[in-house]
Amino acid sequence: MSKTALITGITGQDGSYLAEFLLEKGYEVHGCFRRASTNSFERIEHLLDSIHVHPADLIDQSSLECLVRTVQPQEVYNLAAQSFVGSSWGQPILTGDVTGLGVTRLLEAIRLVDKSIRFYQASSSEMFGKVHEVPQREATPFHPRSPYGVAKAYGHYMTANYRESYDMYACSGILFNHESPRRGLEFVTRKITDGVARIKMGLSKELRLGNLDAKRDWGFAGDYVEAMWLMLQQDAPEDYVVGTGETHSVREFVEIAFGRAGLNWEDHVVIDPQFYRPAEVDLLLSDPARVKTELGWEPKMSFQSLVETMVDSDMERVSKIEGRSLSVVRKSA
Repeated sequence: MSKTALITGITGQDGSYLAEFLLEKGYEVHGCFRRASTNSFERIEHLLDSIHVHPADLIDQSSLECLVRTVQPQEVYNLAAQSFVGSSWGQPILTGDVTGLGVTRLLEAIRLVDKSIRFYQASSSEMFGKVHEVPQREATPFHPRSPYGVAKAYGHYMTANYRESYDMYACSGILFNHESPRRGLEFVTRKITDGVARIKMGLSKELRLGNLDAKRDWGFAGDYVEAMWLMLQQDAPEDYVVGTGETHSVREFVEIAFGRAGLNWEDHVVIDPQFYRPAEVDLLLSDPARVKTELGWEPKMSFQSLVETMVDSDMERVSKIEGRSLSVVRKSA
C-alpha cells in the first residue's frame, strides 16, 4: 500500500523537487498552496496530473486542520515559509507569523488530528547566523542575524518541543543553501545566472550585487530533498545538518557563471551598497558527518556543475522569451 505525503510549499523550489522524488517512490502526493489572485504553479505544472493540490494557509489554523483531516497523510513536509532573507527585514512581522508561528499551527493541527503522522520541518543554516564555530554541526549554538533566521529558530525549537512533549515523530533538517534552475529570481544565485543570461543576450549591460565576499555552503536542491525523505524513514526522529561541507564565496559563483557564458565578470558587475544586509552572515559551512554516516546521504552535484546548470537553464529561458518577443513584434509589424 502506497504512502500518502502532504507537502506545504509545494509550488516552491524544494516542494517541486520533493514532489517529483516522492512520486518516483510511489507516494500519493498532496500539496497545499496559498490562494491568491494569481496562483503560480510554474514549477509543478508538469506534475499537476499526478498530484493533488489544496488551498490552505499557514496563518489560518482551521484551514490546516481541515487539510490534515482531508488528506490523512502518513508524512507531512513543511516547506512553506516567507523564505527570502532580504524581504524579512522589510516584513519582520509577516515573516514571524508565517515562518515561525506557522510551524506551530501545523504541528498543532497534526497533534489534534493524528499524532502518528511523521513531520519534517525545513530548518535553515541562517539560524547559525553569526557563527560560533566553523564548520556548523547539529550542536552548534544558534545566533540568527535576520528576522528570517529568528523565525526559523523558533520553528526549529517548537518542532523539538512537540517531539519531546507529545511523543510525536517530528524532526528538522538544518539545510544549508541549496539552489537550482527553479530558485526564485530574488535570490542572489538566480539573480546572478539570470543577469548573466541577459547580458549575454544583449538585454542588459550590468549586474548590481552586494557583498561578494560572503561565503556559503551551496548544493543542489534536487539532492537535498532525498535527505528530507530519509529523515522520516528512521526508527526515531533526529535533527540533521544537511550540506556539502564546502564553502564558496559569492565572487566564486560570479566568476564561474560569467565564465560559462564567455564573459569577463569585472566588465559587468557593479557593487551596490543597497544590497548589503543590515547584519551580514559572513561564513556558513556545514559539517554533514551525521547525515552521511547515519542516513547514508551524499550530495551528487558539484558546485561548478550547479552554477553551470543554472546558467545554461537561464540562457535557454531568456533565449526563448526573446524569441517569442521577436515573433510578436514581427506579427504586429
